[in-house]
Amino acid sequence: MQAQMKLFDSDFLSSLMREFRASMRDLLFDLCDDLEAHYRGPAAALRLPVGFFRCVGESLKPEDYSGWKAVGWIELLNDLVYFIDLLEQLRRERHPHEFAAELFDQCEEQFYEHSYLDELFPRGEPEPLRLARRLSGLCRRLASQATQESLFLVPALPCVWLARTRGRLWTVPCDLSPNLERAELGGCVYVGLNGAYLGPPTLLRRRLAGRTDESRFLIRLDGIRLRVNGAVHPLLTNGGHPQWRWRYVPPHTILPGYANGSGGLTLGAALVYRKDLSPWRVVQPPPGLADRLRNALAVIAEAWPAGARNLACLTSRIVPLHARGVVSFSYRHRPGLSFINCFERDALDLIDDLIHENSHHHLNLLLRKYAMRRRDRNQEIFYSPWRRSLRPLHGILHATFTFTMGALLFERLSAWKARGERQGARGGATLTDQQVLRARFRCLEEVASVRYSLQDLGYAARKLGWLTAAGDALVQQLKQELVKVKNRIAPFERAVLRSRYGRELREHRRNLDEKRRLYGRGVRGGQILRSQ
Repeated sequence: MQAQMKLFDSDFLSSLMREFRASMRDLLFDLCDDLEAHYRGPAAALRLPVGFFRCVGESLKPEDYSGWKAVGWIELLNDLVYFIDLLEQLRRERHPHEFAAELFDQCEEQFYEHSYLDELFPRGEPEPLRLARRLSGLCRRLASQATQESLFLVPALPCVWLARTRGRLWTVPCDLSPNLERAELGGCVYVGLNGAYLGPPTLLRRRLAGRTDESRFLIRLDGIRLRVNGAVHPLLTNGGHPQWRWRYVPPHTILPGYANGSGGLTLGAALVYRKDLSPWRVVQPPPGLADRLRNALAVIAEAWPAGARNLACLTSRIVPLHARGVVSFSYRHRPGLSFINCFERDALDLIDDLIHENSHHHLNLLLRKYAMRRRDRNQEIFYSPWRRSLRPLHGILHATFTFTMGALLFERLSAWKARGERQGARGGATLTDQQVLRARFRCLEEVASVRYSLQDLGYAARKLGWLTAAGDALVQQLKQELVKVKNRIAPFERAVLRSRYGRELREHRRNLDEKRRLYGRGVRGGQILRSQ
């Protein structure tokens, strides 16, 4: 297993991507089979167009099945079928309290990226009273979202499907308020798989951006219209060559063809947060941001070609965050979609964030193939040098992987700068001397932090049995990479310790030593786990 898992091998990553695409395609059609064979009644009650879902699946290209748009839709449909099944079970359940407790634990463990736990258990406890009503409401919401999201993945396909089924009119309720999860502008209709959208006339857009239950897509053989409060607006005419009736806005491409098979690396709309760190609205990205991203990508490509190849394979869209205190994040069910704070951070921070979120995409892809954990049930027992609090095994594994990649990045930037100093001027990709010094400090800082957590992961694998052979193989590979980084960054350590970062680095190392004495190998059941 260890020999097969190659973190920077392009052929290995391409093979993983092909397997991932095939698995997502199989999942889509398996879900359609389940809905037709086992949940025909609930599917009809929810007005799920299962036949159209199949039609979408048949129309998508193989490479489409790894994109954030298609994968997010399929994962949404998968969640819907899961909750439909739970609702059917609950209606037959003789022990509702036990059912609620088990579902509560499952939501905490499996759906930490979603709002499902809050929707099903608004009091924060496994309350069975009216759980069926809440579960039914969640199914209705997911069904509506899955149907609307499927409509324009393949442009004009609803009209084609209607003709195949010999239908005349298909009416679909729609919500065109801003979508915060996908960072899509309110009042616009997003089409295709790469972030293109249709922009309505200004007055209509203002009405659509505010949610209204009166909006409907009217799908006919000759085209698609939007009905808003009784007024009908043409959206698409379906003649010999389908034509959009609203202004078509293509994706904002940063680098054409950059993201292997996914149409290039694109820039999405900006997601703006309130002061309380809650997402608020979606706006157009500021001018000049695309150039900043291109410069950051150029530095990565020159300093760390292997990291740039991974990024090219795994990241396909950047969503800028305008949020004080929020750095970056991504979703497992939206692979390739990276939310990054591009407003309050400098060039080095931007480079770091691009690699950090790409590393989450990387590990998520590995986790889709390899089962790496046996158990831990979200127990917060391991100290995290990054969160500075106790975290579950899942969080430690993700952090250790991503910050190992960060250490690799900072070491490569350090070596790249040193080579440049010896060889003279380089190309247009540059970092200041202070940024390079900070990169060297960050590398040494991450080496200490990753080393701390790798020891805990090794203990989890060998003493607790919480990691599988694949999980242990990954840990061993990360250890090997860290040793290389530690040896290569060593020539810069003395200069960093003499710099303004020296005190902070020494304090960081002392703090980790203190936490090791305090927490040992973790805290379980109130007991400190010590090495044997």
